[in-house]
Amino acid sequence: MNNSDTRSVPNRLFFRLFQTGNVLQRQVQKEMGISTVQWAVLGALSREGHEGGISFFELTEYLVVSRQSLDGVLKRMERDNHVLRVPHPDDGRARLVQLTDTGKAFWDSLQDRIQAFYQQGLQSFSFDDGISLLHFLNKLQGDMAAISLGNAEQDDEAQ
Repeated sequence: MNNSDTRSVPNRLFFRLFQTGNVLQRQVQKEMGISTVQWAVLGALSREGHEGGISFFELTEYLVVSRQSLDGVLKRMERDNHVLRVPHPDDGRARLVQLTDTGKAFWDSLQDRIQAFYQQGLQSFSFDDGISLLHFLNKLQGDMAAISLGNAEQDDEAQ
């Protein structure tokens, strides 16, 4: 394998991830009428054990989104009466994000469409393919979270 091949595969892989993310966003908006971040917020807040809400900080960490991005999405979701931000009972400076009854009903109403979306999106994957893809995406996410180009430059200079 020559040097251009070793450089083109990662470039193609990361570009394909970019395209896949864009297709996901487009299709979710078209088929569900909500953004992928709204979908993720509804899913995160509807998880068992989070009925009382989740702190804004924890939600940004869980969804891996910026504070600014999440704040804008939550404002729209508050306007639609899907979520509510309330004072944190243990920290007066923090806020909890809670799913409202309207938000829960909306999330519940999407479940059949979500399952059909998943089924169609993974139609060419066997169960084992899906498990393998999940495994590799988890590895990639972990590796990407650990990227530190500043350290790599320092290491190169030290050699």
